[in-house]
Amino acid sequence: MEKLKYALFTGCTAKQSTPEQLMSTYAVAKKLNIELVELTEASCCGASHLQDYDDFLSLVLNARNIAYAEKHGLTMVTICNTCQLNTAMTKHRLDNNAELKEKVNVKLREVGLEYKGTSKIIHFLYAIIDDIGLDKIASMVEVPLSKFNIAPFYGCHNIRPSELQNESHNNPENAYNPTSLDDLIIACGGSNVDYDEKNKCCGFHVELQAPKTASILTGNAIAGAIDGNADWMVTPCPLCHLKLDTQTKHASEAIGREVELPVLHMQQMLGLALGCPQEELGMKHHVTKVDFI
Repeated sequence: MEKLKYALFTGCTAKQSTPEQLMSTYAVAKKLNIELVELTEASCCGASHLQDYDDFLSLVLNARNIAYAEKHGLTMVTICNTCQLNTAMTKHRLDNNAELKEKVNVKLREVGLEYKGTSKIIHFLYAIIDDIGLDKIASMVEVPLSKFNIAPFYGCHNIRPSELQNESHNNPENAYNPTSLDDLIIACGGSNVDYDEKNKCCGFHVELQAPKTASILTGNAIAGAIDGNADWMVTPCPLCHLKLDTQTKHASEAIGREVELPVLHMQQMLGLALGCPQEELGMKHHVTKVDFI
């Protein structure tokens, strides 16, 4: 298989709160013959919070991050839904507004950079589906996940808004009926669980403003997976993972029933199926115990 090469924008969370996600990203990349050039100069995307406080600053920061990928001449891959949203939204706005692009570049030139709009921005989930293909992935599976019912949790920011889907990858996702994560589960040999909450919010971004609402959203997501007879959940977003993995006590209290399921990162699930050693996937870093393997 031809070697693929991407510029990796890790975001903040995978470097701090979910190190197992970054570990498993590199483990899977090695198995799939992907070279990842980490953008070590990159900064936070703004996490959809800076954007509310200073929209222009958020554009400059994200354009700066993209400019580093452009210097490498590579597609930028993200591993966080919120990073994907903010980075792709910046690209969309600057590529469609020459005046705004120039204003941003005035600031970037102060640090010797320029945003050109030449690098594609895509989440790692879609990169491997588009550039490797589900059939090829299925053919590489060493440990089929056939014993498991797996509930996909897409989160909000990787499947919305639709115009970014159309620009980001070959087969745009329908936010009301997403299939990419389901399809990857099937390629890994697992049985996908369909449930109403799989494309809804995990509650992460309302945690500070409305913690009870956030806990209800988290609880409903886990409960939906449980009621669908899932053995575990999988998500492509580290922020969703934090809510679903670490907040089960608050979630259970908020919805009035006990809810707890193991939650894996998309890369961990894929890594298990590809035969990566568990120590390379960081399985011990979870709060909700992963005890099914």
